[in-house]
Amino acid sequence: MREPTGELRGPRAGAVGEARTAGLLSVDNLRGFAIAAAAGVFMAWVNAFDMGDAPLAQRLLYWVPLMMAGAGIGKVVGVAASRQRRIRESRLLLWATVTTVVALPTTLMVWGYTGLVFGARGLETLPYYFGAVLPVSAAMSGIMMLVNAPGAATHAPPAGAPAPDIRLARRLPAKIMGGAIWAVSAEDHYLRVHTSRGADMILMRLADAMAELEGVEGAQVHRSWWVAKDGVAEVKRDGARVTLVLKNGAEAPVSRPNVKALKAAGWF
Repeated sequence: MREPTGELRGPRAGAVGEARTAGLLSVDNLRGFAIAAAAGVFMAWVNAFDMGDAPLAQRLLYWVPLMMAGAGIGKVVGVAASRQRRIRESRLLLWATVTTVVALPTTLMVWGYTGLVFGARGLETLPYYFGAVLPVSAAMSGIMMLVNAPGAATHAPPAGAPAPDIRLARRLPAKIMGGAIWAVSAEDHYLRVHTSRGADMILMRLADAMAELEGVEGAQVHRSWWVAKDGVAEVKRDGARVTLVLKNGAEAPVSRPNVKALKAAGWF
């Protein structure tokens, strides 16, 4: 491996915004490490930062552990940063903070591990490694924040405002027309709309339906579920798993990134 002539090796791994320090084998952690490992395999496969004639096995031995170790650093930094109100209220500031803070210790880790795998490097190369680590830190921080971002929310009008025109209500089949919309769940190419007058199917994408539900306080609690806050009768917990029981008895799963957001919004 040649020095500052074209092969920065070394970037690092994933930072997470809004993750919680759960157990090492939590779903959040396992997902983050799996993403980091996959990124490491990709970096090794494409021979990122030009590692010369190093065989694939050696590149894998280099990239995968680095990316996973970086994910661990990112987890810790992301948790600490998201506890600061001024930082967590701006996604851009959270991303920039995590990216920069993660890059600093990761640069030292990458420098040391590169010396272990490919031979010693002098301290004068540290700025070179920081330049390699920073963009990968930025990319992985963004990916992890995106993966862990809560679903989109819809909003009720301010107090005293006229009753909103819920566009989706005009699409409902006759038998449930006029009912309060409690939830929408995706089933293949269709949506099941749960209302106070029963449930029925419509042909539509969930993202499009949510755009037409503005005016109802609700949230996408899972990739295949939008739920109105007023439609929730009970919240069930089974360890870290949260399920919303609707007034009609249907159960909507809550994905982990949404638990904290719903709790902060006063859903439970």
